[in-house]
Amino acid sequence: MPTLTYVPRSDRNLEEQLKAAKDNLCKLVTVTGSTKSGKTVLTNRVFPRTSSVWIDGGTVKEEEDLWNFILEQIGGYSESSASKESETASVLSGEISASGQLPLIMKGGTKFSAEYGQKRGEATDKKLALNPRAAAISQLRATKRPLVIDDFHYLNRDFQGNVIRALKPLIFDGLPVILIAIPHRRFDTIKVEREITARLHPIPIPAWSVEELLQIPKDGFPLLNITVSKGVVDKLAAEAYESPHLMQDFCRLLASDQGVKETSKSPVVISQISDDLFRRVAEQTGKVIFDKLAKGPTQRVDRIPRKLKNGRIVDIYSVVLLGLAKMSPGLQTVEYEQLRAAIRDILEDQIPAAHEVTRVVEKMAEIASSDEASTPVLDWEKGEKKLHITDPFFAFFLKWGVNE
Repeated sequence: MPTLTYVPRSDRNLEEQLKAAKDNLCKLVTVTGSTKSGKTVLTNRVFPRTSSVWIDGGTVKEEEDLWNFILEQIGGYSESSASKESETASVLSGEISASGQLPLIMKGGTKFSAEYGQKRGEATDKKLALNPRAAAISQLRATKRPLVIDDFHYLNRDFQGNVIRALKPLIFDGLPVILIAIPHRRFDTIKVEREITARLHPIPIPAWSVEELLQIPKDGFPLLNITVSKGVVDKLAAEAYESPHLMQDFCRLLASDQGVKETSKSPVVISQISDDLFRRVAEQTGKVIFDKLAKGPTQRVDRIPRKLKNGRIVDIYSVVLLGLAKMSPGLQTVEYEQLRAAIRDILEDQIPAAHEVTRVVEKMAEIASSDEASTPVLDWEKGEKKLHITDPFFAFFLKWGVNE
């Protein structure tokens, strides 16, 4: 969570749009933007975790998990009980015969006896067991704590609709409900629950401009007593793939290379930069998932070896990834025919058929979605034959970390 180098992007009015959810907006708020574009940072700024219920969509495997996570954060319960205690009574009566009771001599000599006993009422325990969804909805309504679901797109489509339908009454009552998702999934909420269409308040997070990215080193380096030349910071911004997170990584590594981890006692000047910095950042970011995609699924049949124009022999999974690397895509949608053209450019022969490429891309999307990361680095729309590059770190690795 950036503090000293937080960039509010005031010209875009993003914080004000999100704050509207606090003012009885009665609409479902969707915050959409590319991975690591600042969606979560922005939302956390307006709806801090300390006073809101935050759910990480990547940890929700079943619908019941979601409701249980909400209950845990609220400190709620799914069962209530009520009981009525029995009453204890004492009866004071006049003694008129030998009764076995201890006589009490009162003033004037009148004898009374004290009889102690219990007046038993029917003690009953009443319990109401609620399912986790009903309990979570009830306690969200009672506590009025805003609900934020990060990476909503990662929830299984089978129960996304159930979640929206369950939250709809709370939204109508004015409870702030914010869903954070990646751009090409921004209409999932409409697809799974069309009734919410008129109650949707979308807040798209635009790509970071070069000027906005430059604000990070402009704010941060002086605090470390470091002066960086314009040429260097311009190069950093140009390679950041519109990602403030990547920009932060560049700046951190640049300072670390100078041995600076806190404010330097003496001024430090940085006037040039090596491409090696970008290669090192790439090695730390997208290599693991790239290697996993290149390996592909486990299978018994050996894959056909294919020869690249540079002489290397690889299988079809590496061919597809190297084709992407040749394109060096940013955070964009890659048309199927563009990918096939890039593949033809790098192969010497044995150009794969169309169905082979689509099969491989489908498998890669499955591998990416099953990865530990909450947001897949790529996503394949089978019907539209479109490949979405959703992670700037993966896109960055395709450019700086892949060796043909």
